[in-house]
Amino acid sequence: MAGSTWSGYLTFGLISIPIRLSPAARTERISFNQLHKVCHTRLKQPLFCPTCDRMVERSEVEKGYEYEKGQYMLFSQEELDEVEPESARTMDILEFVKLDEIDPVYFDASYYVSPEEPGQKAYQLLTAAMEESGYAGIAKIAMHNRENIVIIRPREHGLTLHTMFYTNEIRTADYGRADKTEVKPQERALAEQLIESLAAPFEPGKYHDAYQQSLQDLIEAKSKGRKIAPVPHAAKTPVIDLMEALKKSLATKSAAAGDGKPSLVRSAAKSAPKKEGRKVG
Repeated sequence: MAGSTWSGYLTFGLISIPIRLSPAARTERISFNQLHKVCHTRLKQPLFCPTCDRMVERSEVEKGYEYEKGQYMLFSQEELDEVEPESARTMDILEFVKLDEIDPVYFDASYYVSPEEPGQKAYQLLTAAMEESGYAGIAKIAMHNRENIVIIRPREHGLTLHTMFYTNEIRTADYGRADKTEVKPQERALAEQLIESLAAPFEPGKYHDAYQQSLQDLIEAKSKGRKIAPVPHAAKTPVIDLMEALKKSLATKSAAAGDGKPSLVRSAAKSAPKKEGRKVG
């Protein structure tokens, strides 16, 4: 089990639950080290003081805030601890919101919320109530020298916490879409058919990092003095006729499915949305 990132209390109303947080995920990737081209020695990033002209030990490091160019205000760890907010020890649920109202763009890092022994019953009560109601909790927590707004949601009969970006950290959406671009009903109907033909249950276990696998194959081949075939890249060209491209996509999908099933390409006129329309998005 991953080590705890934070421990303290999760509170809602007058109920306090002793908990600990552990990272819910971590990036798995092959990493390459930087080597000196002359002797192939791994390069290091040392702590070096240009004034003293020597390497510096970790024990000699202190924290300073640059208030003017080259001028620093020094702080001890004790001074920083004195301004630590209550949220560094206690995570108070401020409100509950409907989970489906939260835009995932606000989600940052994820953590598992685990109860300590004395808080087992209250933890199960909160989890069950949130599962039944469809609500997620909004709380504050201070860690890593930052106070975070977090989203706590029930997941697999336990609680998962997501640190949340603040509104000022979310960039304004820029999709480069021209306002005058018009989508024809027939094009929309065929696009919906294509989406339906590609629809499947969400199974994250079936997705894999092909690039990482290629790197692993390259490392293995190189260690044995072999070469591997380059990965082919298909040439892409901009779509000129949307209707034709959609029809070909559906026909290809239908042919691949086989099994004598009827073609997925229906009459675009019959498939077009009715005047009253359906809510999209």
